[in-house]
Amino acid sequence: MTVALEGLVGKLPRFGRLIGIDLGTKTIGLALSDVERRIASPLETLKRGKFTKDAAEIASIVKRFDVAAIVVGLPLNMDGSAGPRAQSTQSFMRNLEGVIACPIVGWDERLSTMAVTRTLLEADASRARRGQLVDKLAASYILQGAIDRLNLLEDARTQEADQEADQEADRARNAAGEDPDRE
Repeated sequence: MTVALEGLVGKLPRFGRLIGIDLGTKTIGLALSDVERRIASPLETLKRGKFTKDAAEIASIVKRFDVAAIVVGLPLNMDGSAGPRAQSTQSFMRNLEGVIACPIVGWDERLSTMAVTRTLLEADASRARRGQLVDKLAASYILQGAIDRLNLLEDARTQEADQEADQEADRARNAAGEDPDRE
């Protein structure tokens, strides 16, 4: 099922990996999070083929690493609109839903490949080496952004729940005639 990232808050298991996908026309970059969903690491780059083959490879990786959800980089235009590449990616996500049972989330990937390429250039990586690394590093960059946002949303949800529990405890003490400021 395709959901917004916010839809994952509170629905994922406490420990469960996320996989990031950077869907290119020739390759698919993959990244994997740790089980606590704190750090994204590049995993591998798959050569694109027919959808059935690509989906089977991704499904195998999802199963092998016990992935809780998939984050797919959504190549939006700079104005935020969905152009042909974004529409193609959304179609891939919808088709993937029929093969993989875990939630699938689209995440804005604008400028991710450019940021990764710039980093590789600064590291003086050769053109051939950049070609080997850019897709899985872009997937890692995309996944890390989604992880960071998801953790912020989870933290806000936890803080809200803690505040509600504190208020409920105060109301219970007041109802029992206790002074909440007296310890």
